[in-house]
Parts: sequence; C-alpha cells; structure tokens
Amino acid sequence: MHQEASPHLHSTIQQIHDLGIRAGVSINPSTSVTTLDEIICEVDLVLVMSVNPGFGGQKFIESQVDKIRTLKAMCNEKGCNPWIEVDGGVTPENAWKVIDAGANAIVSGSGVFGAKDYAEAIQGIKNSSKTPVMA
Repeated sequence: MHQEASPHLHSTIQQIHDLGIRAGVSINPSTSVTTLDEIICEVDLVLVMSVNPGFGGQKFIESQVDKIRTLKAMCNEKGCNPWIEVDGGVTPENAWKVIDAGANAIVSGSGVFGAKDYAEAIQGIKNSSKTPVMA
C-alpha cells in the first residue's frame, strides 16, 4: 500500500500480517523516509517510487538514490531488513546507482519494454556498473 494513502498505516500492516500475508509499503518521490520510522521494522518490503506514480516512461528522479541510501541506513540502525525495491525510470545506465544505494530489486517497465531488444535491456540492467561499457 502507498504510505500516503493509508491513514492508519501501522494498523493496516498489522491486519495484513494477521492474515498471514507479507506487507509492503511504497513511498512517492516527495515523501521522506522518516515517515516510515515507526513502522520500518514491521514491513517486509519498501517500494521507493523513483518517478511520480501514474504513467510509464518518466525520467528517473536522481534524488531517490539518496532516499534509498537513507532508508537502508535507517534499517541497519534499527536492525531490520525489509526488501527494498525501486520502481520508475530505471535503465541499464542508472541501475547501478540504486543497487549501490541498497536496493534489492528493480522494477523497469519502459526501461525494458521501450528498448529495441528486451533481453539486451534486461542484461544491461543486470550488468549495470559505474563504468560505462564501451561498444
């Protein structure tokens, strides 16, 4: 669920867990990770939106790299380890940034399906590094 859409986030997470289901929360680009401070160890997944939700093809918002890094540090400090996923604008050219910041998983719609060769785009994301590959 989106953190911004849940008036009682902790209660909703508890209800989901009571049903035997894992609970995840997503945060929009303008939402600070500090809003998750009290529930971070209660969730199984945090989805960091690196574009504004609503439509595909948007450009990756660079400030989200620091958000991922801050989120990972918060988790380490509290001794919990939710899965950190990043969604929006991730491509072979920038995937390394979110991985380096602490993300466990990447969602890439347009970065893959907008490419000429899907397999090449997926492999490019998997192989993304700080050093560009020379063709």
